[in-house]
Amino acid sequence: MKSERPRQLSTAEERRETVLRTAIGAFAARGYWGTTTSEVAKAAGISQAYVYRLFPNKELLFTAVVEHCFVRVRASLERAAADAPGSSAEVVLGAMGDAYARLISDNDLMLIQLHAQAAAVSEPAVREAVRQGYAHLVEYVRGASGGTEAQVQGFFARGMLCHLIVSMGADEVDAPWTRTLTAGVRHY
Repeated sequence: MKSERPRQLSTAEERRETVLRTAIGAFAARGYWGTTTSEVAKAAGISQAYVYRLFPNKELLFTAVVEHCFVRVRASLERAAADAPGSSAEVVLGAMGDAYARLISDNDLMLIQLHAQAAAVSEPAVREAVRQGYAHLVEYVRGASGGTEAQVQGFFARGMLCHLIVSMGADEVDAPWTRTLTAGVRHY
């Protein structure tokens, strides 16, 4: 006789993580306005009512996804700073920049960031999540690198340029304007 194991039920936290992972793909593909909670629920294999139990509305689900992505960015920058081959601001910022360029080669993460910035224009809760995410990242980068205001600003400006280059595939076009935009910018 085959011994049957008792079925293990997922905890709410495990379900929450499943919904977040699923929502990242859904929101990356269709953005804040184009994604429904029923699509996320179906992809996660749970009911829409359960999604609403975990996240009372789509806005809270999306802001949780945005916050999750900022946590991933921060963790990547922390690893890069810890592994940097030196301690000068330039070296640490360079290591973090390379790590970020690798990280946004994950299109879902980059798309969430782009969709969040677009939604932040008209959605106050998303705007606040984006502000808080960048506030924490800027302070982390400043502290970890010891960089000047101009260096830290340049780091984030280069990150935005990386988004632009990757999102429009500028590195795939050989033209004077793309060579200008991509010169000295790492992307994967």
